[in-house]
Amino acid sequence: MIALIGAAVAPGIAILSYFYLRDSLEPEPISMVIRSFIFGMLLVVPIMVLQYIMQNEWNWRDGIVAEVFQSAVVEEFFKWMVIYFTVYKHLEFDEPYDGIVYAVAVSLGFATLENLFYLIINGTNIAIWRAFLPVSSHALFAVWMGYYLGRAKFSKDAKHERLFLWMSITLPIGLHALYNLIFLAVQNWLVVIVPFMLILWWQGLKKVQRAHDFGSKNLSSRPQ
Repeated sequence: MIALIGAAVAPGIAILSYFYLRDSLEPEPISMVIRSFIFGMLLVVPIMVLQYIMQNEWNWRDGIVAEVFQSAVVEEFFKWMVIYFTVYKHLEFDEPYDGIVYAVAVSLGFATLENLFYLIINGTNIAIWRAFLPVSSHALFAVWMGYYLGRAKFSKDAKHERLFLWMSITLPIGLHALYNLIFLAVQNWLVVIVPFMLILWWQGLKKVQRAHDFGSKNLSSRPQ
C-alpha cells in the first residue's frame, strides 16, 4: 500500500517542485502552495459526482460529449474557479509567474488524488504511463491557465484583464479536450500523443520564461 501511495503521489510532487523552484523572483509561501494543492485534491469527489450525474442522469454517454464536457470543461472550469476565488485577489499573488505556481498546485492536487484512485483500481503497473501522460498533462494545462491569469492580474486596463481571464479558462479547456479526443479518435494514439506532449512541454516552458520576463519588468517598475 505504501508503494502504491508513493507511486501515485510522487509524480505530482516532483512536477510541482520543479515549477515552484523555477520561481526565482519572489518565491511563494510554501503554506499557500500546499493549501492550493489541497484545494485541488478536494475537487476530485464533487467533480466525480457531477460527472456521474452527467453520464447517468443526463444520459451524456456520447464519447465526444463525455470527453469534452464531462472531462475537459468540468475539470478545468472548477480548477479555474478555485484559483480565481482563493488566490487571484490575494496579496501573495504579486508577480505574473505566481499564477503558474498556484494553477499548477491546484491542478496537481486534483491529478494526484485522481491518480491514487486509478492506481488503487488498476494497480501500479500503469503508474509510469499515468505519470508521463495524465498527471503531467494536468500540470501543463495549468501552465497555460496560470500564465494568462498572471497576465490578467497585472493588466493595465479592464479590457485586457477580461481578455486574459477569458483565455485563462478557454485555452486549458481546449487543450484538455484535444488531449482527450486524441485517445478517443486516433487508433494509433501513441504516434500523436507523444509529439502533442512534447509541444505542450515546449510551449509550457516558453510560458514560464515569458512570465518571468513580465515579472522582472513589473518588479523594476515598482516604486523603490
